[in-house]
Amino acid sequence: MLRVAVPNKGSLSEAATEILAEAGYRQRRTTKDLSLTDPDNGVEFYYLRPRDIAVYVGEGTLDVGISGRDLVLDSHADAETILELGFGGSTFRFAGRPGVARSVKDLEGKRIATSFAGILSDHLAENGVKASVVKLDGAVESAVQLGVADVIADVVETGTTLRQAGLEVFGDPILKSEAVLIKRHSAAAEQPNGLEQLVRRLEGVLVARNYVMMDYDIRAEAVEAANAVAPGLESPTVSPLHREGWVAVRVMVPRAEAQRIMDQLWEIGGRAILTTDIHACRI
Repeated sequence: MLRVAVPNKGSLSEAATEILAEAGYRQRRTTKDLSLTDPDNGVEFYYLRPRDIAVYVGEGTLDVGISGRDLVLDSHADAETILELGFGGSTFRFAGRPGVARSVKDLEGKRIATSFAGILSDHLAENGVKASVVKLDGAVESAVQLGVADVIADVVETGTTLRQAGLEVFGDPILKSEAVLIKRHSAAAEQPNGLEQLVRRLEGVLVARNYVMMDYDIRAEAVEAANAVAPGLESPTVSPLHREGWVAVRVMVPRAEAQRIMDQLWEIGGRAILTTDIHACRI
C-alpha cells in the first residue's frame, strides 16, 4: 500500500484531511487515531507531527507526505515537492525594533531568534552574513524584549503579534510557504505504487476548487469573440441550438474571474449565462 503522512494537528491538519477526503480517500473520524487504512484505494495514512513528516519521507519510512514547504526546507530532509496544494500559505520574515536593521545585510554579528534554524542559516549563508542563530521552539516574538536576541525571523501573518511586542518587519521575505505534497528525493528511490493516482486525484481537486463550468448561448458569428474571452483549458464545447444561428457553449473558467467573464460575454451577445461548481475532474 502507498504510505502517506498527514499532519496530525496545527493549521495544516484540517485542510490536509479535507483535500484527501475530497480526493476520495477515507480519513480518520477522531484525532485520537494515529493511522488509518483505506483498502479500497490501497493507501495507509499516518498522522504525524508536521515537523517530522519530511524526515519520515526523506528516510523512506513513508512514501509521501503533506507538510509545509517551510518545514520541509528547515528539516534538510532528503525530500522534494511534487505538488503545491494551495493552502496553508505563510511568509517567513525578519522583524525587530524600529530602526535596528533595513535588510539582511545589516544583520552581521547580530543574534537572531527563530524556530526555523535550518531556513535561517541557509538564508544567511546565501547572503554572506555571519550572525548568531538562537533556536527557540515558540514565542519567538518575545526574544527581543527578553534580551535573548537582537532580531527575530518568524512566520508573519497579520503582524499584530509583532506590533504588540514592539517589533516591525524589515527587508525582503525570507520564504513564502504553502502546503506541499512531498516524496523522497534520493535518486535510488522508486516510484511508489499508487502515487500517480494520488497526484492525479489531488490535481483534480485543485482544478475543481479553482474553476467553474460556464454555459451560455450566443449567436454563431460571435463564437470567435467569445472564445477570446473564455478559451477554456483546451477549447470550448459548441453545440447548435434549435433556434437558427444560435449555439450553446460550455467552457471551464477560473472561479476568481467568473464574474468579469460573464460581464464580457454579455457585452458581446452572450445570454442565459450560468456557472456551476465542479466537484471532481481529471485534466
